[in-house]
Amino acid sequence: MSTATAEKATSKLIGAYLVNGTMGNVGMPGAPIMHFSLVVVPSTNSVSGTVEITQAILGGDIVVRNVTGTIRATGYGNVTQVVALEGQYVQSVPPPAIGSYLAEFSAHMAIDNNWNGKGGFSYGNHNVENVDVRKA
Repeated sequence: MSTATAEKATSKLIGAYLVNGTMGNVGMPGAPIMHFSLVVVPSTNSVSGTVEITQAILGGDIVVRNVTGTIRATGYGNVTQVVALEGQYVQSVPPPAIGSYLAEFSAHMAIDNNWNGKGGFSYGNHNVENVDVRKA
């Protein structure tokens, strides 16, 4: 990698920050909870990272790596930012069938500057809406 290329790549990450949090009905038994760890680069309106969806059922944990998305300023009162995420994860077929396939994941958040607000997420045949988003 040339020095110019390295400097260009580094300059795009200036101002990047890491945010960890949850989305879902935390405290409700059996509710799916999305845990996120995202790198945000405001200068490019980009978000990327990892999401884990946990649920208190057998085989309920899903890890979505390489999640990507956008973050935009809104200018609407307490909702100062909106975030959209998408990705894919490997879903195994339940017995007696054999095999796996790539399943789709998406999420949206309407948050304040502290990453607190409301949102929703979809994975497989599940759709969770109007749940709390909280920064860890």
